[in-house]
Amino acid sequence: MFRSVDEVAARLAETGYLASPAVATTVFLADRLGKPLLVEGPAGVGKTELAKAVAEVAGAELVRLQCYEGVDESRALYEWNHAKQLLRISAGRDESWDETRTDIFSEEFLLPRPLLTAIRGNGPKVLLIDETDKADVEVEGLLLEILSDFQVTVPELGTITATRRPFVVLTSNASRELSEALRRRCLFLHIGFPDEELERRIVRLKVPGLGAALAESVVRVVGALREMELRKVPSVAETIDWARTLLALGADTLDETVVRDTLGVLLKHQDDILRAAAKLDLDAV
Repeated sequence: MFRSVDEVAARLAETGYLASPAVATTVFLADRLGKPLLVEGPAGVGKTELAKAVAEVAGAELVRLQCYEGVDESRALYEWNHAKQLLRISAGRDESWDETRTDIFSEEFLLPRPLLTAIRGNGPKVLLIDETDKADVEVEGLLLEILSDFQVTVPELGTITATRRPFVVLTSNASRELSEALRRRCLFLHIGFPDEELERRIVRLKVPGLGAALAESVVRVVGALREMELRKVPSVAETIDWARTLLALGADTLDETVVRDTLGVLLKHQDDILRAAAKLDLDAV
């Protein structure tokens, strides 16, 4: 998909995703080497948006598996349409079981889920396995099998092998440690909070009506909040939300009243809000 690291950065920027050199380099290598990309970092720093941006620049279909506790093979890989199968069995009462079985275990009755969808077909695809750390260990075993050979065995249909491998992005908030076996199969990328210059560029890009001086003040205040001992520090997504909030309120500068009244946009816990209100010194930022 990409000829150089600079091309990755330029094309992602066209979609509104400003990539650091480390991000652009790792995306380029994942594409060139055909390796899955494991992206870790705090929530709201752009892990999921990276996969969306890659799909957009590649003109690829984005196939997303949202992981959660309890997600299983039938939700991730495939399942059979049992209701439709029962109707077919009822309609063919005069047929032998062998005739009926051959029919009901066919493509017509198969419900492909994200993993199977991603490896079927000839079109370009980006497979996003989002919040992998929230899935059970058993799902990791399934991912190992898929990411090793990009093939799936459906007992009734045989083995389905990808004719064109998808670009794979796995994201993790590091709420639990992923297995070493899964990490070995991936290129690793950690996305942390951007430096002030990059975050200012992101804010100006996402909130074009915000003045340069106010954008700089927003980034500095958010940086000061991230240095506090908070339950959840504000992410890049929340920086953007705050900038949009200030623009909607018609604020030209940051003062104590505006900051105090809008801290709920940045911080999501009352004790964090109280701590920030007590410790934040706008004159020192």
